[in-house]
Order: sequence, then structure tokens, then C-alpha cells
Amino acid sequence: MRDALAGVFADAAPDSWGRRLLERAYGNGLSEFEYLTLSGDACRQGALRFQNEDGEIIRGKAADAVPRLVELEAFTAIARAYEQGKEISSEEMQALAGAGGSGGARPKANVRDGDTLWLAKFTSVHDQQPIERVEVATLRLAEACGIRTPTARLELADTPFPVALVQRFDRRGPSRIPYISARTALGKTGTELGSYTEMVDFIRASAADPEADFRELYLRLIFTILVSNKDDHLKNHGFLYVGGGQWRLSPVFDVNPAPDRNPHLETAIIEGGAHDRSITLALEACEFFEIAEDEARQVIRDTAQRISDGWREALRQVGVSGALVRDYEPAFVNDQTEAALSL
Repeated sequence: MRDALAGVFADAAPDSWGRRLLERAYGNGLSEFEYLTLSGDACRQGALRFQNEDGEIIRGKAADAVPRLVELEAFTAIARAYEQGKEISSEEMQALAGAGGSGGARPKANVRDGDTLWLAKFTSVHDQQPIERVEVATLRLAEACGIRTPTARLELADTPFPVALVQRFDRRGPSRIPYISARTALGKTGTELGSYTEMVDFIRASAADPEADFRELYLRLIFTILVSNKDDHLKNHGFLYVGGGQWRLSPVFDVNPAPDRNPHLETAIIEGGAHDRSITLALEACEFFEIAEDEARQVIRDTAQRISDGWREALRQVGVSGALVRDYEPAFVNDQTEAALSL
């Protein structure tokens, strides 16, 4: 089913959360084409738009008016009621489905603040950990390590259900920027996984500035290992079109530290290699990224030091303290941290 649409179209289609909303609004048994065309045009990931036979934009039956930032609290309540199985009106259901956009399994909606489109990630009623707070903190930590990140902040931070706001990087004002996931870029199908070195091959062939993207991707790999990111699968890496048939790594997104997760990467470091979350393997792979070993050692040490020095303060700034900090400590302080600092 996941390959019923070619990759570029699948990237523009809703994922788990959006699909559930559309099924609630329009019934089960929707086709892949219906998932694609019923979702709201304004919030669709990337720049693809679809027309009917009369040349009119297919905007989706779901309400296409993107909620404003000032309506965020009301939308949060609707999403929470939906998750709890409570009765919500068909108008609210269609509005939530229309603002859902693409990607991910967690509750979310798109909101507009002036001409800027933001992805609002809601705290789930099922959450046992402060996931949205920690995601914002981790993005700030990534930026401090020199990684390109979208602007991110917390809204409703003083409530039990804070919202992570992440600025959409596939928009520039009202303009849309073409986007593809790494899964699409690498031509993966079915349940195929992939590797960082395969992304390097795509970058070498298609990037506007391959050397810059090699270093950026390598830094992200090191960061992923050192913060125990559990979500580095190929749909969570992507490329933005820069013209002339060339692409650039998108800003980093969906970085989620997991203190209780096995030391495993969703994306292998080397094609055909182990999926171990290992600084040693990452160092051995530096030549594939066209980075000298001495430079790679420096990148690893510097990144580990910045994370070690900054993770507690980053969590404190988003309201995570006490026992919750201790719960997350294994994600940021572990044997890979020690290995990195000792290089």
C-alpha cells in the first residue's frame, strides 16, 4: 500500500495522524489517491499541487482555511478531544483534517501567523514524557552544535499541554519550495531501510554544494548518536530544491531523544552495514563523507562537549526539571558520550 503512490506523491500525502483524521471525517476504505486529494492543499508538504480536469486546484473537501496562531488553544482542545474519543462536530473534524498536512503519527496541525506557516505539534493525551518540550530543547541544542535548524518555540508553555511550534521550511512567505524525503531521493520502496552513505551518494550527484552537505550530514549523524535520537529514518531526512536540477539538505527536523531506547539507528551509517548507534563506526565512516580523520575527531569531540555542557540548560529553558531531567539523562550522557569525549 505504501508504494501505491510514487515517492514524490507519497511525500505530499498525509501520514498516520492525517490519515486517521480523514478516515474519521470521511469514513474508512479511502484509497491512496483519496488520502492525497482530500487533505488540505494549503498545508501540503512541498510544492506539488493537483488540478482536476477543469484546471482547478484540488483543495480537498477538508476545510482549507489554515487556523491562525491565536486559535491555537482552541485547536489544541479539539485535537485532545479527538484523541480521547469524545464527540466533536463535523466542522471541527474537517477543520482539523484540513490543517493536518503531511507526515508523522503524533497529533499536529498547521497554523498561520501572518504570512508564516508553522507546524504545531500537540502534546498527546497518551504522553508519559514531555516530548514537545524536549523536541524544542533538542532543536536548540542542535543549532548550538552548528546544525541548520528551523525556528522552533513553545506555545502554551505554562499549561499541561504545551505545543511545539516549528516554522515550515518548505515555505517562503506565500511561495512553496519543492521538497523530497531521503526515502524518495534514494528510490526506496516497501520496508527498505537505507544508509547515510547512500544519502552521500545522492548529495554527490545532485547537491548544489556537495562538500557543505557532506559535512552537515556528518554532523547530524554525530548529533543523532550523541542525543540518542530514535527517529532518524529516511522520511525524517529531506532535500529542498534550489533550482537548476539541484538539491540541498533541508534543515533538521523530528529529532527525538529516547533514554529508554536500544542503541539502534533507523538509518545505517554505511550501506549494508550495522544499524548500531556507534561513535566508533561513525569515525570509521568519515572518509565516505570526504572528511579527514583528524577533522572528524574534532567534530565529534566538539559536538559531544557542546551537548554535555548544554543539555541540562536547554531542558530547563523549556520547563523540564527535577525527576524528568534525570529520566532524560541517559539520552545525553552515556557510553557514546564517553567515547566521543575521549577521542
